[in-house]
Amino acid sequence: MVTELETRIRRRLDSLTKPPGSLGRLEEIALQVGLVQGTDMPTIGRKAMLLFCADHGVVEEGVSPFPQEVTAQMVANFRAGGAAITVLCRQYGIEPVIVDIGVGRPTRNFTREPAMSKEEAQRAIETGIQHADGGDVLGAGEMGIGNSTAAAALLCAFTGISPIEAAGRGTGLDDAGVARKADVIARALALHRPNPKDGPKEAMRALAALGGREIAAIVGLILGAAQKRRVVVLDGFISCSAALVVRAMDPAALDYVIYSHRSAERGHQWMLESLGARPLLDLDMRLGEGSGAAIGISLVESAVRLYREMSTFDSAGVSTAAEKPAVSPTVSAQ
Repeated sequence: MVTELETRIRRRLDSLTKPPGSLGRLEEIALQVGLVQGTDMPTIGRKAMLLFCADHGVVEEGVSPFPQEVTAQMVANFRAGGAAITVLCRQYGIEPVIVDIGVGRPTRNFTREPAMSKEEAQRAIETGIQHADGGDVLGAGEMGIGNSTAAAALLCAFTGISPIEAAGRGTGLDDAGVARKADVIARALALHRPNPKDGPKEAMRALAALGGREIAAIVGLILGAAQKRRVVVLDGFISCSAALVVRAMDPAALDYVIYSHRSAERGHQWMLESLGARPLLDLDMRLGEGSGAAIGISLVESAVRLYREMSTFDSAGVSTAAEKPAVSPTVSAQ
């Protein structure tokens, strides 16, 4: 059902000095931001990148070529401003907000027991909710060695695809490492037997069993953004796994989400298709950290600026395509 607000926004989009629809996806973004903010003149003021950082117990299964201490080392790199995400945040005027939600305190190895208790998962969700008021547009970033394994396990649990299809190279696994990763996920699924289609409680159980604190925090960020009418720009494979959880808990909250890019990580295409999501970009990126989300935020800001600051045909005195120049009447020869 088209609301009166949507009609007003579309009317302004069509009144701008351009052919109707010629700004493509940027017009869709402007419409979405206006609907999220509940106004026909949306604004982008403060921009924040939430970098949720945590460690994973499943790393002891050899699912990453990097040791677990790299999580803490990269968090230090974030704070020093030397990581890709902090470079992009400086470029686009985005405030990086580093949230240590479990660095040096890994979740449990989910091939043996649930990664988190339901209480631990809920606390992580609440942390994300608390950060949902940090700006007009919020990027969802993360850091955690081993978290692509958790994201792939959630993908399998929430969509039913096989571990072989879901497991990717992550931070650089070779073929043998990818096969080992798929086996780890298969063992975890056999142990926990998640069934998230049975409702929000089962979705929470699946998140606790297979996820990580940073993924749970992104779940909370999306849920909180929906409550506070904020736009959330998701990054790639890891942050989109949180969207799968949100869909099972509160699908309407995904109306507040923009998907920044299609990751080169194997499984992300399955994830996006399951969510019915059309990402803004496809740059063969698979870095994580929120790098794709930062670029996505720059597009969101561009879309809103164009919507707000372009002249209309009336204000610029430009003729529309529907207008025709006056033609003198034909005088018949006598």
